[in-house]
Amino acid sequence: MSTATAAPSRDDFAALLEESLGETDGFEGRVVKGTVTAIENDLAVIDIGLKAEGRVPLKEFGAPGQDSELQPGDIVEVFVDRVENALGEAILSRDKARREEAWEKLEKAFEKDERVEGIIFGRVKGGFTVDLSGAVAFLPGSQVDIRPVRDITPLMNIPQPFQILKMDRRRGNIVVSRRAVLEETRAEQRTELLAKLTEGDVVEGVVKNITDYGAFVDLGGIDGLLHVTDIAWKRVNHPSDVLSIGQTVKIQIIRINKENQRISLGMKQLEADPWEGIAAKYPSGVKFKGTVTNITDYGAFVELEPGVEGLVHVSEMSWVKKNVHPGKIVSTSQEVEVMVLEVDPDKRRISLGLKQCLENPWESFAENFTPGTQVEGEIKNITEFGLFIGLPGDVDGMVHLSDLDWNRSGEEAIEEYKKGDVVKAVVLDVDVNKERISLGIKQLEGDPFASVAGLKRNARVTCTVKEVNDGGIEVEVGEEGYTAFIRRSDLSRDRAEQRPDRFSVGDKVDAMITSIDRSSRKVGLSIKALEVAEEKEAVQQYGSTDSGASLGDILGAALQRAQDTADDDKAN
Repeated sequence: MSTATAAPSRDDFAALLEESLGETDGFEGRVVKGTVTAIENDLAVIDIGLKAEGRVPLKEFGAPGQDSELQPGDIVEVFVDRVENALGEAILSRDKARREEAWEKLEKAFEKDERVEGIIFGRVKGGFTVDLSGAVAFLPGSQVDIRPVRDITPLMNIPQPFQILKMDRRRGNIVVSRRAVLEETRAEQRTELLAKLTEGDVVEGVVKNITDYGAFVDLGGIDGLLHVTDIAWKRVNHPSDVLSIGQTVKIQIIRINKENQRISLGMKQLEADPWEGIAAKYPSGVKFKGTVTNITDYGAFVELEPGVEGLVHVSEMSWVKKNVHPGKIVSTSQEVEVMVLEVDPDKRRISLGLKQCLENPWESFAENFTPGTQVEGEIKNITEFGLFIGLPGDVDGMVHLSDLDWNRSGEEAIEEYKKGDVVKAVVLDVDVNKERISLGIKQLEGDPFASVAGLKRNARVTCTVKEVNDGGIEVEVGEEGYTAFIRRSDLSRDRAEQRPDRFSVGDKVDAMITSIDRSSRKVGLSIKALEVAEEKEAVQQYGSTDSGASLGDILGAALQRAQDTADDDKAN
C-alpha cells in the first residue's frame, strides 16, 4: 500500500465522500422524485437516490379531509430541504413539493385569468382556507356565494372551481373567489335563457326572495321581479301574505330588458281582468256594499269585489264631520254601504261616496225648519264675521255680524256673547247645496226701521231724547224704538238755541224727516227744518210781512190757532 493510500489527505477524503453520496448540491431546495421503500408508524420512508433516506408523514400525501393510500414502491415527488441532518437522514416534504408545483400552475392560471380547482377545508378569521393542489389560499366570507350563506358545511371538502383575485408568491398569499365563478356562470346562463324567453310567455318559477315591494322568482338560472301590484288584481298589502319562499308559481313574462337583463313578471295577468265592463257593472248613482281595505289621510279604499276597489274621499265620508281623519269614521275590514259617484275605466278609478248613503242633515233641517222658524242652540265658535251655533241634526248655523243687533254695530254687539252660551235665533235661509244655514238674532224682535220706513220725507214725527252729547242728541222714533241722531246744527233755526244741553233724556221733541235711505236703513231728522217749514206754513195762512203784519204777529196767530186746536182735541 502506498503512503498516499495509507494516509489519505483532506482532498482525498472529500473526493471519497462525493463518490459515496453522489452530487448533492443540485438536490437541496428542489423537487425530486423518490421511491417509497416502507411505511413506518404513519411515516413514509422515501429513497431519493442518495445514500440517506428521508421520512415524510403520510398525512402530507392525502387530500384535505382524506386518508393517504400510499404503498411501498410508489413513486412520489418530494421537496428536499436538506440532504442530511444530524441523524444522517434527508429532510423531505411532500407539502412543499405540492406547493411548489401548485404555485407554478397557479401563476400561469392567474396570468391567463383561468379558473382553478380547490377544496375548502378550514375556517379562519374573516373567511375560509382553500387547498389549491397544495397551495393554501384565503377565501373571504363575502366571496363564498352571490348571496350570504349561513351554513357553509355542504361546500367544504369537495372539489370546486375558484377564481384567483390576487396572489403574492414572495409573501405566500393567494386570495380566491367562488362568487366570481358563480356570477360568470350565472351571466352565461342568463344570456342563454334571455335569448329563449319572449314577452307574453307563461313559465314556472320558484320564489327565491320576498321584499316589501315584491318577490324574486328563479326562472331556472335567471331571476325575475314579480312586483306586488302584479301579484293579484285585488290589493296585496305584503307579498308574504300570498307567496312563500320555495313556492313554485306560474307567471307570465311582462317585460324583458335585455340591456340590463331584467325581467318583469306577473301573476294577475293569467286571470280575467275584473275591470272589463266595469262602467256597466257599477253605474253612477247606485249603492253597493263593500269592505274597507285601506285607510289613508285623504280617504278610505273600499273593495267592491276581488280586484276592484274604489276610493271614498275624505270629503265624501260625512255630511257634518269636516277635517276629521277617515280612521275616525271607518275602520279596516268594516263592511260599508257606498254610492258610486264616478267610474273611470281607463285610469281604473272608481269614486265612491259614504255620506250619500246616509240621511242628509241639511235636507232634513230644511224640511223641519223653514225660514222664519225660531231655533235654539249653543254657540260653538265665535269668529270675526259672526257666531256659529249648533243646531238639531248635528249641523251648524251662522249668525252674521249684521244680524246681531238692529241698532248697534256687529263688532259692538258680538262682545256680549261667549262660547258655550245658549241663544235663540231665527232661521233666515237654508242652502242645502252649499250646506249653509243663515240665522239672525236681531230678527227675534221687530224691526225698528219698519215703523219709520213707511213714513215719507218732510213728515213730522215726535221723538224721545235717548242720549245727549256735544255733537247732538240721539232720539227714538216710532213704536219699535228706531234710533236716529239729530246733529247739533239741526237742533234749532236759531243758532243760539243749537245747544244740546238744553235737552234732557226723556224729553219729547218734534222733528222733520229730511231723508230716508232704505238700503242703509238710516233716517235723517231735523228740528231746524221743522221750524222753517212751520214758518212758511204760517206765512201762507196768515198773510205776509208785506201786508203790514210783523213776523211775530203772524207766528203768534199761528201758535194761538195751534193751541186752540190742541185744547179742542183735549176737551173732546
